[in-house]
Amino acid sequence: MKLRFWKLSGAGNDFVLLREDDLPARGDAALARRLCDRREGVGADGLLIVGKADKILRWRYHNADGSAAFCGNGARCAAWWMFLNGWTKNRTAFNIQSPEGPMSARVRPGKNPRVSLSMPAPKDLRLGLKLAVQGRKLTVHFVDTGVPHAVVLVDDLERFPVPEVGRALRRHPAFAPAGANADFVQAADGRLSVRTYERGVEAETMACGTGAVASAVSAAALGKVESPVSVFTRSGEHLKVSFSRSGAEFSAVRLEGPARLVFQGEVCS
Repeated sequence: MKLRFWKLSGAGNDFVLLREDDLPARGDAALARRLCDRREGVGADGLLIVGKADKILRWRYHNADGSAAFCGNGARCAAWWMFLNGWTKNRTAFNIQSPEGPMSARVRPGKNPRVSLSMPAPKDLRLGLKLAVQGRKLTVHFVDTGVPHAVVLVDDLERFPVPEVGRALRRHPAFAPAGANADFVQAADGRLSVRTYERGVEAETMACGTGAVASAVSAAALGKVESPVSVFTRSGEHLKVSFSRSGAEFSAVRLEGPARLVFQGEVCS
């Protein structure tokens, strides 16, 4: 039996997308592990599953290791796919249901399409945690932007050993038991460059939407940037994070960036 899939990219974050109606009997987690495998599957950071019922559009997400999660770039790609496939009836502004609640999406079609999405309000912001990681003394800023993130500002992002330090920070006892994504950030001229080691992928990814938000929120709380914030990713593409702020409280957060359909095909289910 053949299973139809679509491959999408959101600023370098790549995803396999399936429709709910096409899902085989096996569970979502096992399917994610199989399809996201970069040697014996399609290859992706995660699996998107989209559905609709009673005019409600919805999506859910699993990391490459099968764990369920929230994903900002994945949500933007799901919204772009829904628009391309007529689910929004040509509306460029619409709502979609996520594991974190309803989200408002806006798509800008064209040669270089971009998708903007409302994001969960950041919570549990903690600045200035002093942690020892691989013999390094790091100042870490924690915030949950749909998933937990540990943010570290560095002076030379290109030369920083993101995979090694990220792997250790992701599992640091300070963030047990769930762990956290690890974001390494360089701030310059009011914009940010970010590299992220993602839990559930267990590797550095080319971009991370919730990581871009976490980095922007942390940097804003430290007085280094103001909304809207341009965030440059490992892929070279940039995301834009906008928000309202009252002291340490952030609201009306939106994530904007590129989204594109890479290819589609069929795999044996």
